[in-house]
Amino acid sequence: MVCIDLKNLNISGLKPAGISCDECVKIDESWVHLRTCQTCGSTLCCDSSINKHMTAHFKETGHPLVISAEEKERWAWCYEHQLFANY
Repeated sequence: MVCIDLKNLNISGLKPAGISCDECVKIDESWVHLRTCQTCGSTLCCDSSINKHMTAHFKETGHPLVISAEEKERWAWCYEHQLFANY
């Protein structure tokens, strides 16, 4: 799967979603920060969280692009290319 070019990031298409980690809720765990997958819309916890659900989601699905779902944070991360971009 090819990630979009983060140098030419189209901010109109990026959508944070969710207020909880879908997977942590299922197992009654807590999380630190949230990320939203831009392929399927899943909102999951970050690598600072115990379960690292978003990284697991990438490894399972190959969905490369996530953005922060945190209020006032405007950045994207591409797992495939290990690239970060503010928008």
